[in-house]
Order: sequence, then C-alpha cells, then structure tokens
Amino acid sequence: MSLRTLILIIINSLIFLVILMLSLTFYSQFSKALDDRIFLQLNSIKTLKQVQVENLIKSEWAKFMNSKPTDFPLDSITLKLPKSALTTSGIFDFTKYNDNGQTAIGLILVADNQAKVKIIDYNKIKDILLERTGMGSSGESYLVGEDYHLRSQSRFMPEETPSNIFAKTKAAVEAISGNTGKAIIKDYRGVEVYSAYGPINISNLNLGILSEIDLSEVKAPLKSLKLRLLGLIILIMLIAVVLSLFLTRLITNPIINMQKSLKIMADGDYNQTNEFNKNSAEIKEMFAALDNLKKSLQGAVKFSNEIGKMNLNNDYEPRSQNDSLGKSLIKMRDKLIEFRSKEIKNRVETQRLMVDGLENERRRLSRELHDGIGPLLTSLKFYIENKVDAKKQKQEMINIVDTTISEIRLMSNALMPSTIDDFGVGVALTNFVNSIKETSGISIEFEDLTKENNSKITKNQAINIFRIAQELINNALKHSKCKNIRISLSEFDDFISLFYFDDGIGFDIERVKLGSGIINIKERVEICNGQIQIDSKKGMTTFEIELPIEL
Repeated sequence: MSLRTLILIIINSLIFLVILMLSLTFYSQFSKALDDRIFLQLNSIKTLKQVQVENLIKSEWAKFMNSKPTDFPLDSITLKLPKSALTTSGIFDFTKYNDNGQTAIGLILVADNQAKVKIIDYNKIKDILLERTGMGSSGESYLVGEDYHLRSQSRFMPEETPSNIFAKTKAAVEAISGNTGKAIIKDYRGVEVYSAYGPINISNLNLGILSEIDLSEVKAPLKSLKLRLLGLIILIMLIAVVLSLFLTRLITNPIINMQKSLKIMADGDYNQTNEFNKNSAEIKEMFAALDNLKKSLQGAVKFSNEIGKMNLNNDYEPRSQNDSLGKSLIKMRDKLIEFRSKEIKNRVETQRLMVDGLENERRRLSRELHDGIGPLLTSLKFYIENKVDAKKQKQEMINIVDTTISEIRLMSNALMPSTIDDFGVGVALTNFVNSIKETSGISIEFEDLTKENNSKITKNQAINIFRIAQELINNALKHSKCKNIRISLSEFDDFISLFYFDDGIGFDIERVKLGSGIINIKERVEICNGQIQIDSKKGMTTFEIELPIEL
C-alpha cells in the first residue's frame, strides 16, 4: 500500500468517525429531548382531562345530593340494577348492567330506605375526552374500566361500543392499580404509542385515564433529521476527501523530491543540497498544518460534546471561512437554542393554560356555591322561621342552617374570593390573613402597599399573587413551626413586589426535596414572567418575588 493511499484512508477514517460521532450524539440528544417534550405534553393533557372528568362527576354528585327523591325515582332508570346495587350510596360504574353496552356512570343515594338513582349524561364525558387540542393527528384520551374495557369513545373505532373494546395494556393496568406514570407501549390497537396514564378514584368508582399519541407521528421529524444528517455527513466527507487529496500531495511530493535528490546524491551529484533543504522546510510546514488540523478537530469535538450535553452558551469560532464542519456545528447549536426557546415558551404556555383552567373552574365552583346553594339555604331558613312552631326546634334548625351558610361562604371565598374582582388583591389578602389569624394562633401581619386608584395589577396577576401568598401561608402553618409571619405587597411604576418572612425552622434549599407547594409558586411566578429569590435558615425564611407591570 502506497503512502498516499495510507494517508488518505487514515485521514478520511478519522474525519468519518468524528462526523459520525457528532451526528449520533446530536441525534440521540434530539430524540431524548423530543421524548421528554411529548411526555410532558401528554401528561399535561392527561392531568387536564382527569381534572375535568373528576370535576364533572363531583359537580353532578353535588347537584344530585341536593335534589329531591322524586326528581330521580328508581323506576325512571332503564338499567336492570340488582337489589344489592341499591344498598349503598355513592358513585358506581353500571356499564355492565346496560343492555346496549353503553357507558353508564351512576349516582345512588340511599336515605330512609328509599333510593334515588341518576345516570350521568355520557355525552358530557365523551365531549371532554374527544377534545384533542395539542395531540396531533393520532392522539386521543380515553377511560378504561376495572374490566379493562373502554368507558369512552375510541376515535379510531367510532362505530364500536366502548365497552366492547378490550384494552388491557401496560398503561391501563398501571392506571387501574392506582399508579400514575408514562411509557412507550402498544395500545389496544396493537400500535406503539407514547402514553401518559393515571387513576380516577372517586367514591366507589375506579377508572383509569390515558392520553396517547402514535409513536410513528412523533418520530416523523426524526426521519427528516436522519436524511439531513446523512446529507451533511456525505457533504463533509466529500470536502474531507478533496482536502485529504490535497494534503497527501503536499506530503508525498516533498518526499518524492527528497527521494530523487537522494538518488542523485547516491550517484555522486551533491548539487541538490539546497533543493533538499527546501523540501525539508516544506515537510515541517506540512506537520505544522496537520497539527493545526488536529487542534481544529479537537475544538470541533469539544464543542460538539458541549452541544451533546445541551450546554448551548459556549462560543465557537470556525478556523476559517472554509470550515464547513465548524459552521455546521454552529448551525446545529443555533437550531437547538431555537428549539429550547420554543420548548420553554410552550411549557410556560401549557402551565398558564392549566392554571387558567384551574382558576376558571374554581371561579365556577365558587359561583355555583354562592348563587346555587346559598339561596336555597336562605329559603330554607325563611321557611323554618315561618313554618316551624316549636321554638327550641326552630332555633336549633336555624343555627344549623346559619352554620351551613357560613361554611358555604368560607368555601366559596377559599375557591375564589369575590373581593379580588371587586376591591383588588390587597383587600382579598387582608381578608384572608384576618381569617387565618382567628384560627391559627400565629401572629400574621400583612401590609398592603398597592395603589388604591389606577392600579395596573392585571386580573391574572392578582389571582396568581393571591394563590402564591395563600400557598406560602399554608406551607408555613403545616411545616415551619413559626410564631410570626410578615407579608408585604407593593406596587411600583414598573413592577410588583411580594415579600414574605417567617421565623420558623427553615429548610436547606440545596438539600430539601421541594414539595409541590414551592413548585406551584415557581410555576406561577414563571407564568407571570417574574423572578423569585428564596433564602432560608433557622429563624428566618424569606421569599422575594417581583412581577413586571404589563403595559
């Protein structure tokens, strides 16, 4: 094998291995990031659907509890329910008693040896689960019963009765067992999917909820990426071959000239000495060029490793205008920065939508309690005052109704204080702190420094500030063992400041496993594009939060 061929093989093999390693590293990291993003999206959708289904069932149960027995007589139900199913109050899955196999979630209330029964409208559950925003063209959310048959409509089998579809998949088994998680599995169709799953445990009802999307749809962008990487490898290898041919000529030509010079000198002609010395200098320059190439490749590998670790803030300068490898790596980094930025933006938007949905549901429940149950209790109190003759019995009944009305008001205020809309977050927090002080035995002081007129605190910011302060106080009451809590809310021209202090036992920020309370606080601050600083030690825990004024 000639020296030129050997050099060509070595150089191109090294370049090929480097490019292959870079491509595999980038592809692996991109695939992992894509998997994490899909699972995060599916888990968010599953959680939202789970909350919506559970709230629907609880809402139906609350309405059912306050209905009259004559509103839902037993003989109005078309299901063939056995007597054993009518002995216990609660929420049950009566699908197996439905002759047509359609999903039937039943409500039973047994009182005074009389049972009233209601079947939740199946279309309400179906409407929640068939809404597929953010799930692509192959995503779906569905319910599975204890018998591992579907309890909601399959979008892939719309004509099939759900209870006839068997879905004993790994995710379904885990969900029915009460576990929450995510995995890549084969669904009830035998198709590989990304799956996020969890249980719905309400009363005597045990269902699993799953949100899934086809693996083939998610992996489609990776196929395009493979082709691009292959094209990039081919392009770089072509450039490498051309460069290596040029390099081998630079290396071998001086050696050939040196060989000719040596032959001439071996024949006794020593006049080629000067030319020989010149050739030796060219060989030194060649090794210097190879050393520069080595440094260039080392820089590219180091930079690619940083990209593989998703350290995208490192700078890298191409060796020259013709450094295709360096430019390609910079393009990869820029694309990853763009992808990360979009991912963060989508994650914050998803969190915002979830929080908004939760707050809207709280507002709706608060309004239902205030406008629905409240007037009924007031009417009941008026009826007692005017229709019951026994004074002692009347007073006892009135006291019970008054206590119930007070509890309803407290529940309604906890879900969504009406003072936020009417008087602002400062007044709402003042009322909340006063109510906590009466029952906790802890000194809590709140200073409201918001603007009474022309306040620029938005409705969304007000709700998030209230929830953050509420979470901080609740955490302190549960864990801190503090005696004093100080909170101040200040409104400036360009930002809002929330300061919290307590003298409890504190926690080690570096070691403590942050609970969902602090995670919720950080998510709400992130949703409002704010900043948070936490400092904690024994006797002094502080939270400093700043939210920008939205102009």
